[in-house]
Amino acid sequence: MAHIDIADLEYFLPDGRQLLDGVGFRIGEGVKAALIGPNGTGKTTLLGLIAGDLTPDGGAVTRSGNLGVMRQFVGQVDDDSTVRDLLVAVAPPAVRAAAIALDDAENALIEQDEQATQLAYAHALTDWVDVGGYETETFWDRVTMAALGVPFDQAKWRAVRTLSGGEQKRVVLEALFAGPDELLLLDEPDNYLDVPGKQWLERTIADSNKSVLFVSHDRELIANAATRIVTLEPGVNGATAWIHGGGFAGYQQAREDRNSRLAELRRRWDEDHAKLRALVLRLREKAKFNDSVAARYHAAQTRIAKFEAAGPPESVPLRQNVSVRLRGGRTGRRSLVCTQLELTGLMRPFDAEIWYGDRIAVLGANGSGKSHFLRLLAAGGTDPDLEHRPIQDIDLAPVPHTGTAALGARVRPGYFAQTHSRPDLSGRTLLEILHLGNEHRDGMGREAASRVLDRYGLARAAEQRYDELSGGQQARLQILLLELSGVTMLLLDEPTDNLDLHSADALEQGIAEFAGTVIAVTHDRWFAREFDRFLVFGSDGTVYERGTPVWDETRVHRAR
Repeated sequence: MAHIDIADLEYFLPDGRQLLDGVGFRIGEGVKAALIGPNGTGKTTLLGLIAGDLTPDGGAVTRSGNLGVMRQFVGQVDDDSTVRDLLVAVAPPAVRAAAIALDDAENALIEQDEQATQLAYAHALTDWVDVGGYETETFWDRVTMAALGVPFDQAKWRAVRTLSGGEQKRVVLEALFAGPDELLLLDEPDNYLDVPGKQWLERTIADSNKSVLFVSHDRELIANAATRIVTLEPGVNGATAWIHGGGFAGYQQAREDRNSRLAELRRRWDEDHAKLRALVLRLREKAKFNDSVAARYHAAQTRIAKFEAAGPPESVPLRQNVSVRLRGGRTGRRSLVCTQLELTGLMRPFDAEIWYGDRIAVLGANGSGKSHFLRLLAAGGTDPDLEHRPIQDIDLAPVPHTGTAALGARVRPGYFAQTHSRPDLSGRTLLEILHLGNEHRDGMGREAASRVLDRYGLARAAEQRYDELSGGQQARLQILLLELSGVTMLLLDEPTDNLDLHSADALEQGIAEFAGTVIAVTHDRWFAREFDRFLVFGSDGTVYERGTPVWDETRVHRAR
């Protein structure tokens, strides 16, 4: 049996702000629950508390069953770790400990080959056998074949950073769902997955007999995989939680009904409070002249004291009013012309013309070159003129290519990075970033900066550093900086991956009102409905255009 039981959970941030306020819910055996809520309400923190990575300031977490965890950083790994390291990190504790000990013993033996290190290596090897290490490697072989199409012996020493974000996710998800853990915590498992990967994830979650709690902002995935929806609702004293016992189809109506019920309960409480206060005041005046009223007066005082001590009912959740105002500007009629453009080692030569005002969604499987294409445009194209310089101070790796990608007159590209990696913003608070400005945007005073941050739901995070923000908050700040920087061509690499549902709606509205060209790489089926042209990177290496979305392109066929 595997379950999670959370009771009255409280958590305070290091700066003293309360993030979670009495959160409580239960996930029973075999339940598939989506954890949703506005960015910054504490979804990742809550998963950390359940996993034991963090210690709550109040309340309790009770769980049963072996626990497997996919943390949010998977998909963004950019260090020297290998595929084997990635698999070891999500292995059962005994296997993980034995694997780490074996690695340490092997390294010690390489550095100093003497009797002591030989004995230590022999002991570590024995422990590896005892915990079923070789059987685990056979299991990992099935995982890498399913996720990467290559056997474990060929994949195990490959650097994780050479995998796409979707491939990193798929390796971990294959290992967790096929592994022995009965309870899974998945922090945004669908990020970086292409649509066939998301459809596989939907089926895998729905068909699994494990209990699964997952964070996602993908509306179609939630609708197809979740049997329960846990919502973190922002409040003055931190987030509270409630659980919807059905699927996504009835969620919005259930939330509206709940908010209406809370508003009605609060209205009645306020009315009763006002009546009690009026009664106490009236009896107090009468008691001054009539001793027989004193007992009634004291009884009324006791009654209102108990009423106020019990407190008002739960407040209606705070609503985030995110407002995106992407302005843009007039450019030449042709925003982009690609002539026999070939992304070296990725896709075959193709031609494309993109016009001012077009909304282009770039579709295709992971690893097909979509993000490389966007980075090429973000750097100004093949031979950028001064006017085509990007509006951000970001260091983009060159994209090897032949042919040309030429931006049109007055086209100023603005790039939204999928990984949110922004060294130019690292270590600075949001107010500092807006106050200093740069050559592309004016600096802002504290009051003006606070107003614009509030419009993006970031006012409470104004004193936080960029690196300390949640993924969704970083995404909203990137969009805000694009808004302020005079961009005329939006280049968006998976912009909705970390955005909560309300922020994604606001971005869609902002794009609709943007006076310029939009090119977006996306695997978000809901988001793609807003686009009118679709550039598809096919599995055979060709690039072609369609008038409707194409979601069935598989991994590109190339030597691996």
